Formats: sequence, C-alpha cells, structure tokens
Amino acid sequence: MIKYALACEQAHEFESWFPSSEAFETQRKRGYVTCPYCNSAKVEKQVMAPSVARTDKAPKAPTPEVQPVAVLSERERDLRSALRALREHVLKNAEDVGKGFVEEARKMYYGETEERSIYGEADLAEAQALLEEGIDVLPLPVVPDDRN
Repeated sequence: MIKYALACEQAHEFESWFPSSEAFETQRKRGYVTCPYCNSAKVEKQVMAPSVARTDKAPKAPTPEVQPVAVLSERERDLRSALRALREHVLKNAEDVGKGFVEEARKMYYGETEERSIYGEADLAEAQALLEEGIDVLPLPVVPDDRN
C-alpha cells in the first residue's frame, strides 16, 4: 500500500492510500479520486518525504501511551455524515428529472411550470449558465467513500 499526499484544484490538501501507483493513476483518470472537501476530481499528488527506516537504531516497542489514530478525524466523519444526510433528503423529497434538469429549472424560473424541488444532470457549463441567469443550483454532494 502507498499513501499519497494529494491536493485538488482548489488547493484542498488530503491523504489517501492506494494498492500501487498504477492503481492511483487508473482511479484518478476515471474520476474516482475526489477531494473530500469540494468533490473535485481534478486531484494531483503532492511532494512527500519518503519514509526511510534508520539502521543506526534498533526499533522501539510501542509505549503504552501510544493510542491508535483514526484515518478520518471526528470532524471529517461528521462532515461526511451530514453530506450523506443532505443527499438522502434530496433524493427522498425531490423529483429526479434526469437529463432534463437544465430545461426544467429554466421553465420553473420563468414561470412556465410549477415550482418544486428537483434534481438531475447538468454539466459544469450548463450549471454556470443557469447561475448566470440567476437560477440557483447546487451540486448534489457525493461522499468519496460512497463510490467504493
């Protein structure tokens, strides 16, 4: 296993483990490696100092004071839990309009159809165009470990 220091295009820094460097590259290219803060799939490796074992000292046995450390902090677990709850709420209480999301959002904004909670698909350019028109949209959060 290899631990990489990673950063997204928004400069959020995080770490993740991979079975090999090839596995990291494959997962990154497929969009499976995402930032836990903003969900961006534009993730790159950061410079890391290698872990080198010293040969001049015998390995020390762990002291009783050493406590195991969770991979995710309590704050990160709480954030992921809140994001999952938000996603579940939207999926349960809104209508899935699929690929017709952009058109349906515009119809509601311009009063051509009744307003209601909807979700669906839009690429980045479509979402930006909606925002420029004054139509409020937000990406539906996906927690990275939900994809595994």
